Amino acid sequence: MDINECIRLANAYPVAWVATTESDQPRVRPLQMWFADSTGFYFHTWRVKNLYREIVKNSHVELGFWIPEENGGTVLRVAGQVEWVDDPVLKYRSFEERPFLARLGLTPDSPDLVLFRISKGEVYTCPKEKIQFGV
Repeated sequence: MDINECIRLANAYPVAWVATTESDQPRVRPLQMWFADSTGFYFHTWRVKNLYREIVKNSHVELGFWIPEENGGTVLRVAGQVEWVDDPVLKYRSFEERPFLARLGLTPDSPDLVLFRISKGEVYTCPKEKIQFGV
């Protein structure tokens, strides 16, 4: 498996378990990844969320994806550092592709909407394999 296959699988099964820390306590929550491509794994959140505050304090995260298959499935773990993405074009695109954001009271210009990505790090697969990306 290579990084392109990992990206393909993450896009096909976009629910990721995102691990952060709050002080010394691990925190894990499911998020639907927005998309992944050769520039990274993209998500969005609100500034009012605990997730945002946790990432601000410690930008190292790990994502867990479960890919069901006949042989018991594959796990992808993506470890890396969050990069905040302040790109108006991407913010407007997020509203085109994810209309529920408007129903939540956000706008593309809202300071509460934040985009982030993991653009480099390591992907661990099960069966065990380590793939570096964005290096």
